[in-house]
Amino acid sequence: MRERQYKRTASKDYLTGLDREESIVRFHNVAGKESGNPSWSLSLPHILVATVCSFLFGYHLGVVNETLEIISLDLGFNGSTLAEGLVVSTCLGGAFVGSLFSGWIADGIGRRRAFQLCALPMIIGASMSATTRSLEGMLLGRFLVGTGMGIGPPVVSLYVAEVSPTFVRGTYGSFTQIATCIGLIGALLIGIPAKEIDGWWRVCFWVSAFPAAILAFLMEFSAESPHWLLKKGRAAEAEAEFEKLLGGLHVKSAIAELLKLERGEEVDAVKLSDLFFGHYFRVVFIGSSLFALQQLSGINAVFYFSSTVFKGAGVPPDLANMCVGIANLSGSIIAMILMDKLGRRVLLLVSFSGMAASMGLQVTAASSFASESGALYLSVGGMLLCVLTFSLGAGPVPGLLLAEIFPSRIRAKAMAVCLAVHWVINFFVGLLFLRLLEQIGPQILYTIFATFCLIAVAFVKKNVVETKGKSLQEIEVALLAPE
Repeated sequence: MRERQYKRTASKDYLTGLDREESIVRFHNVAGKESGNPSWSLSLPHILVATVCSFLFGYHLGVVNETLEIISLDLGFNGSTLAEGLVVSTCLGGAFVGSLFSGWIADGIGRRRAFQLCALPMIIGASMSATTRSLEGMLLGRFLVGTGMGIGPPVVSLYVAEVSPTFVRGTYGSFTQIATCIGLIGALLIGIPAKEIDGWWRVCFWVSAFPAAILAFLMEFSAESPHWLLKKGRAAEAEAEFEKLLGGLHVKSAIAELLKLERGEEVDAVKLSDLFFGHYFRVVFIGSSLFALQQLSGINAVFYFSSTVFKGAGVPPDLANMCVGIANLSGSIIAMILMDKLGRRVLLLVSFSGMAASMGLQVTAASSFASESGALYLSVGGMLLCVLTFSLGAGPVPGLLLAEIFPSRIRAKAMAVCLAVHWVINFFVGLLFLRLLEQIGPQILYTIFATFCLIAVAFVKKNVVETKGKSLQEIEVALLAPE
């Protein structure tokens, strides 16, 4: 429970008070530098609560992987590829809808309440899927879960960027990718008994309702984003939240830095047109392009096609999925260690370059130069390398980087637009991959993916700035400074 009550104070009035105490603020700035970085342990519990949302995201992506065949038998649509496709794609459709509104929700009711709101359709949708006796009930449940999945990821990225101390923001940003991987692996493990135990697939859906309820409950005790509070004119509350997250010694300097930037910001509500025209266009273009290139790199096509490749190598589907999951998790852990050492830009360059090389292995495997056994090894190796290198940078970095480079005024809504781009391209890659594979063959298709990976390398070199070790305010000033 929150014991203290705070009076709402307009940030303009707070600024006046801050100006009167300029010497005090200067003292705190100096003291903050002398005392070093704030303790990472203060903000860690809040970050861990937020990453439950990422765990749920991964879990719901993987929950139908092992269970779809049994679900189709129980609900009477076995043999209908259209119905099976709808069970998967309806969730993606819901995610697209949720992502469209996520920015307005996060700005309207705050980051904490947005987390609680995204948990609600996940609980209701999972319960519907677990109890339904018809295909229609399953589709409605999956759509509701999808809306929660669409709202959640942008809010997680916002929250992590806004409540993390600068020196560990990259590490904390990697937690979201790790949680997603754990969710995927957890869904695969829980789904294994589905073929042996009658009705087990219903348990798989019920299980997901519990972490969603835990997320909603624990968010009641987590810190609200001080950035959001300050935008709403609740400066005293923002100061209290900074004290929770950074410790008392660093509060004044953090508030002073935010308020100095706020002086030059417009106070009008953000319109959709603001994101596509004027001086915000560049950062929104960078963000949307990064997510587009992430999907056009072919990573989801690799995930969709992995079972077929491993089956050709004689690897059982369960073991194949675990191999992909372990490669994904291993790369995410390495990214967590390196994010605040090498930086976001370096990891993106290494990641997309590695993915281009892995696609090259796939092209070689599909050529006439490789023997049958050699092609198999190249294909499996290329697939695992692609997943590993993706999880090093192209997976975890865009969500974190976008939350860092978007100015406070447009951050939530710009994230919503970029995630909508992500879901649209994700949908079409999944829809067209197998058809293109049949029509143009693996060599040309994987060559196209490799080309997009190389385009991504060139794009990152030209447009992406390094954000490692910089406060959100320093990044905003650097990106939006007049040329």
